[in-house]
Amino acid sequence: MRTIRFALAIWSALLATGLAGAHAMLDRTEPRVGSSVRAAPRQVTLWFTERLEPAFSSAQVYNASGARVDQGRARVDGSVMHVAVKALGPGSYRVRWRVLSVDTHTTEGSFTFRVGE
Repeated sequence: MRTIRFALAIWSALLATGLAGAHAMLDRTEPRVGSSVRAAPRQVTLWFTERLEPAFSSAQVYNASGARVDQGRARVDGSVMHVAVKALGPGSYRVRWRVLSVDTHTTEGSFTFRVGE
């Protein structure tokens, strides 16, 4: 009986460890988080640590006034998301993202970047 309990405890610990690491976390972006770029990008690209479910993953880009400046639905390719943007002028921009990894865990967040400064 002790052996069964011990085996179940080990199995539970391994399962929990595997699931905790499965969330799609933001790995890097272009433009970089918090960066200032001279030339306005044509798109914002986000790399995640896990593959994404395209139908349930999204990102939007907003200017300093809160108006959306992206060109609609983001494109997902594996663990990478691309968001096309309109012609951006100088200023601050916020990217808000929400993704569902293929193992059904949702994560979300936001970051900013600046153009022209």
